Amino acid sequence: MAAEVTNRLSIALAQMNQRVGDLEGNARAILAVRDRASGADLLMVPELQLTGYPPEDLVLKPEFVRRTMEAAERLIDATASPGPALLFGSIHNEGGLDYNVMILAEGGRMVARRLKRELPNYGTFDEKRVFASGPLPEPIEFRGVKIGVPICEDIWQEIVCSHLADAGAEILLVPNGSPYELDKDDKRALLVRSRVTMTGLPMAYLNRVGARMSWYSTVRRSSCIPTGSVWCSSRTGMRSCC
Repeated sequence: MAAEVTNRLSIALAQMNQRVGDLEGNARAILAVRDRASGADLLMVPELQLTGYPPEDLVLKPEFVRRTMEAAERLIDATASPGPALLFGSIHNEGGLDYNVMILAEGGRMVARRLKRELPNYGTFDEKRVFASGPLPEPIEFRGVKIGVPICEDIWQEIVCSHLADAGAEILLVPNGSPYELDKDDKRALLVRSRVTMTGLPMAYLNRVGARMSWYSTVRRSSCIPTGSVWCSSRTGMRSCC
């Protein structure tokens, strides 16, 4: 069967809270948001939304990783019910290594999986301690549109976005899990504009909300077009764009 092609793609961005380690609760919340986004073609939720962020030492527990992968399979299966395709963050183990991943699922099957390449290891971040670095990601073809999915830190280094643009990506969807930091919104806005200008591609940038111990997230999600202009921006809830 030929892949479905569209000239318009409706993408819902869900800025969500989460509980670290609560796989069942986080999965239920993702599916509840999917029900609300029934008019969209694609729903994206934040980085590592299934596990909660940051999972830290939980990643070092093989049983937790196994349960996470099982929960991810159940989420994939759930997309067999009517609703948008789902792009969600999880953990994937392969060859004895654990990766920070985004999974695209539709119709009860996994369409694609992309691994985070750039792992932050400064300030509150210590991802290099628990995750392996993935290869340069290729665009995902979804309904005739080539989508690049750089994950959080991947856009802070030029190489991932440049590679995706060279590989034919037509839009960049960027899931994040970063904590609040004073004046960081302005820095992120400048970064997004610079990557959009560099690649010539529109970008949708999504973070989460909520708090966990010393972490507090309340960061905008926004969409930026190739001129560098912000097309839409919002602090909470869900927005459909593109």
